[in-house]
Order: sequence, then structure tokens, then C-alpha cells
Amino acid sequence: MSDKTDTRQQILDAAMQRIMHYGYAKTTMAEIARDCDMSAGNIYRFFASKIDIAEAMARKLNMEINAFNAALARGSGTAPDKMRRFHHTALKTTFEKLDKNAKILEVAEVLAHERPTFANEEMAQERIHLVQILDQGIADGDFAPMENPNFIAEMMQSATMKFRYPQLWSRLTLPKLQRELDGVMDIMLAGLSVPIHVSEKLNAE
Repeated sequence: MSDKTDTRQQILDAAMQRIMHYGYAKTTMAEIARDCDMSAGNIYRFFASKIDIAEAMARKLNMEINAFNAALARGSGTAPDKMRRFHHTALKTTFEKLDKNAKILEVAEVLAHERPTFANEEMAQERIHLVQILDQGIADGDFAPMENPNFIAEMMQSATMKFRYPQLWSRLTLPKLQRELDGVMDIMLAGLSVPIHVSEKLNAE
């Protein structure tokens, strides 16, 4: 690891520690610099703004779930089981991270406002793994053939939106959210077992 990479990681670690304790809004670049025993000017050599640090933090936090999804998609097991684990793991991971430190939500809300394309990039990455699971299900005969698996994956993301955004949880407990997600998954998996025709919808768009 280079000195430049070491310094960047040091800044990220210090920023995460401070933001998770004080919150995003109450954290300044000068404070992060002081925690790293460096000047604020030196930090700007690595991150142009505080929002850039927040985005780097979010990408680091998302690396774990992306790695899990990749391993799940290529691992053993039936496609329906993988699809359930995929969505339940996302819900449980997010819930537990927020339960441990609610200030993560502040970072997510700031990113959604100032970097709207970030969430789109993460959703696109997630769809890659969803499509892999759909393709396996079709090959194994668990899912009916479909014209556009990527479109189906996108619609599955829309159908499970409540379980990825804490703002929609309405203070429900994890068991209650898991019960709702199971119901949604029952409906989606049942739908995947019959032919899905989306060509007219796609042509209309």
C-alpha cells in the first residue's frame, strides 16, 4: 500500500469515527484534519469536499454487502432461496447498522440530496447479481423464461424499496419488517414461476 493510499485511508477512518459520533452536519474538514494531525489544506489534496468523504465512506460500507451478493449469486443453492437471502440480508444489514449508529442515516440522506447518482450506481451494481440469480432460476427451471431479466430485476428493486430505505420503515421492528418482506417475496417468487411478458411495456418506453 502506497503512502498516498495510507493517508487517504487514515482520513477516511478519522472521518468515519468523527461523523459516527457527532454526525455529518456537526463535523468539519478542519476537525477531521486535526484528528489526522495534518493541515486542512493537506486533506483537500485527497478529498475536494466533505461530501466526497461521505461518498467514499458510503462506498466502503457498501463493499461488504456487494461482496456478499457476488458470493451469493455464484454460490450453491437454489435461485428462490438465493433471492430470499439476497433481500433479507440487505434489510438485516441496514437495520443493524442503523440500530448500532443512527447517524449513518444522516450521511445517506445527505448523499441522496447532493449525490443522487450514487444510489443509482449502487442499484445498478445490485442488479448485476439479481440478474445472475434470475438466469440461474431460468436455467434450473425454478423461474419461467423471461424476455428481459434486467428489467425484472429493476422491478424487483422497486417492489422491495420499502425494505432498503429506513425512512419508509414507520418505526417497525426488524421481525415485523422481515414478516412483510417474506410476504412480498412470496408474491414475487410466485410471479417468477409463470411467463413474464414485458416487450410491449419496453417498446412503449
